Amino acid sequence: MNERARHWQYDELPGVDLLRARYVRKTFVRHTHENFVIAAIADGVEVFHHGGGDQYAGAGALALVNPDTPHTGRAGVPEGWRYGAVYPSVDVVAEIAAETTTLRGTPGFVSPVMDDPYAVGLVHQVLRAADEGNALAADTLLRVAVTRLLRLNGGPMPQREVRTAGARIAARARGVLEERMAQPPTLEQLAADLGTSPFALLRAFRDVYGMPPHAWLTDARVRRARQLLDMGTAPSEVALAVGFTDQPHLNRHFSRMVGVPPGAYQRERKNVQDLR
Repeated sequence: MNERARHWQYDELPGVDLLRARYVRKTFVRHTHENFVIAAIADGVEVFHHGGGDQYAGAGALALVNPDTPHTGRAGVPEGWRYGAVYPSVDVVAEIAAETTTLRGTPGFVSPVMDDPYAVGLVHQVLRAADEGNALAADTLLRVAVTRLLRLNGGPMPQREVRTAGARIAARARGVLEERMAQPPTLEQLAADLGTSPFALLRAFRDVYGMPPHAWLTDARVRRARQLLDMGTAPSEVALAVGFTDQPHLNRHFSRMVGVPPGAYQRERKNVQDLR
């Protein structure tokens, strides 16, 4: 069974990424998204580690992940899984929530898996409408889908507050890694600069961000790579700019987090820019 994926944007749905894919052997390493993940499973089963345990989403269910929440992804059955996904930004979801729900604060999803064949159908209809260039339908169906999911499974998103000394050190370490993305320090150097020990820093960082510093840095590099690719920078230049050794190194990590290679990702973005 062949694997295939398309990751794209539709000009008339600003702030929303779109994905249609079938994966069999694909494994997504631990990563995060800036946007919400609303993945509608058409057939097969996806397993993803989220919140300390494995979650299973089969046909007729949705995998729901809030922004900046570490998670993985893999097939739960030998035939893999086929799904469509929309990735609305925080602003898009907040706007819909304010208009159609009574949720206060920053809205988010409570449960990472929700069995709702009707909502699954809505997500696939959004993708179909975007494919057909039907802006009115795509926008309407997206709003109906997000409203339904928030009403059935919505709540205020938990806010991470940096209070403890360990959390403050983790936040400072994150700042250093963001500034020195292309040439990061070793864990020992980073800990020494922050006045702590390597294991204390490792523990604090994992507690706050859900992954160790090296995994967080790879995730951040891929996020930055997406931004540069969106701006039209060549993948070979992007690789060096964000700290990967070469383009194959970027390709490997990008595919394991985004689901498509950087070249295919950029071609879809270029198509949108050409239409504009």
